Amino acid sequence: MSRFVQPVPPPADPYAGDALLRSWLERQLGPAGHAAAKGRLADLAADVTGPLRAAHADAEAHPPTLVRYDAWGARVDRIDTSAGWQTQRAAAARHAVVALPYLPDARGTWGAAARVVQHALLHLYGPESATFSCPVAMADGAAALLSMPDVDAGVRDAWLPRLISTDPGTAITSGQWMTEAQGGSDLGRSSTIGRPAADGSWRLTGEKWFCSAADAAMAVALARPEGAGRGSRVLAPFLVPRYAADSPLADGTAAGAPAPGVVVHRLKDKLGTRALPTAEIGLRDAYALPLGDPAVPGLVRAMTLVVVTRVHNAAAAAGGMRRGLAYARAYADVRHVAGGALASSPLHRATLGTLAVDAAGAFALAGHAFALLGRVEVGADPQAAAELRVVAPLAKLATGRLAVSSASEYVESFGGAGYVEDTGVPRLLRDAQVLPIWEGTTNVLALDVLRALTREDAGAPLLARLAAAVDLARPLSPALADTLATATAQLRDTVRAVTADPGAEAVLAGARGLALRLAYALTAALLVEHAAWGDEQAELAARLWARRWLRQEEIAEDAHHHLDLLC
Repeated sequence: MSRFVQPVPPPADPYAGDALLRSWLERQLGPAGHAAAKGRLADLAADVTGPLRAAHADAEAHPPTLVRYDAWGARVDRIDTSAGWQTQRAAAARHAVVALPYLPDARGTWGAAARVVQHALLHLYGPESATFSCPVAMADGAAALLSMPDVDAGVRDAWLPRLISTDPGTAITSGQWMTEAQGGSDLGRSSTIGRPAADGSWRLTGEKWFCSAADAAMAVALARPEGAGRGSRVLAPFLVPRYAADSPLADGTAAGAPAPGVVVHRLKDKLGTRALPTAEIGLRDAYALPLGDPAVPGLVRAMTLVVVTRVHNAAAAAGGMRRGLAYARAYADVRHVAGGALASSPLHRATLGTLAVDAAGAFALAGHAFALLGRVEVGADPQAAAELRVVAPLAKLATGRLAVSSASEYVESFGGAGYVEDTGVPRLLRDAQVLPIWEGTTNVLALDVLRALTREDAGAPLLARLAAAVDLARPLSPALADTLATATAQLRDTVRAVTADPGAEAVLAGARGLALRLAYALTAALLVEHAAWGDEQAELAARLWARRWLRQEEIAEDAHHHLDLLC
């Protein structure tokens, strides 16, 4: 008797096979703008389905290692990474995944919407990048910070071109060294001290507890300038060269050696993102360059980086959801159970259809955040800036939670095979779990949303968008319009009560619920906007999303009947 082996076909081309992505680009960029992006997107999709999928598997199979000493006992703190990781690094540069929104020709072609094209690149690249999308996010955040006018021009000119290079031979990425063991997200307890040197550089001393992309050529670190006092507002961002080749304090040390004063204590043994080197790093009078004037409270400057990495986090969540759905659907098409294809089971179709609704909502929310970011950077749009202040944390927290719940369903949809590591399926769940944690947990972000609503009136543009979407929804579906109108009225009343007494115990305890309700309503509005433009898939997704997340209704029957349109 022959041994049965279940074939598992790869999913469709992630660009050509994603109707929502392509119609979103058509609306956001216009036909000419989308046409200008098609070649770039198709090239990346071809790489993703070929060499990058293989590189992803190699990097996961060969996680980074820390070599503390060389053969003669000299401390080297070298982090070795796999060939697959290096392939992902080169591809990120070659496809301009970081660089695109900074390139003059891209801004000339798409203007503020260059960020929309970047989001599409991330949507294709991220899910099978072995989480190289993390250093991509931090490199983008560092580039945004270096682009600020108050950063010294010499520092900018030395480092920004390397971060946004499309030449794999010269392109670098950045790490992010902010959290410390005693404080975590409570940056006010940071104890890393910065001291000025005579040449205008600084020396940093302290312990950084969670340093992602520890192999990157540079990092942005937060430190308390000596004598600056307590609290988080006075913290300042500094650029720390990671390797001796970029540190003036080095004395001819071998290439690849750490910069003097940078000590790698250990690599983290993490639940997921195993291909990504994350370390605990000590700073011992490490050479650093200030990013802005350290005498001016710098946490606000550092938030430039944080906003960028938060929207990247949302893109990673949405992209992973879409790719997981594609794999689950491809498997269901060939797997036979109870006498028929799994894809013909009404129950399984309902499950996949519900996951498709969540994936569509996550994509719209992440895409909107990138569109706002582009309008802030290129057009200095004050309304976009106000909306982004609340949309960035909302997009990050909502998509992060959706990614985890969806990943759990994707693993389950493969049955026992989904629980076996060498199928690659379990890492969908392991890697998703970092998304609600990195750059602020759900609770941390919910409190940030409260601050945006109460201190900066960030709710006004958001509520205005919801109200406008009610009018757009009316011709599509009166029931959808009524649902969105009810949610908008309730949120308006809640925001009014929150801003009247932001310190009330009930307000603080309910911050998570309010943030999620805002995110769900905003997502419904965004899907409505796309549906009103003429997208049938978005219209269906909007109706089912509103029923699922605003009215808490079961959508299984409709999700089953309309699975083919949804995904």
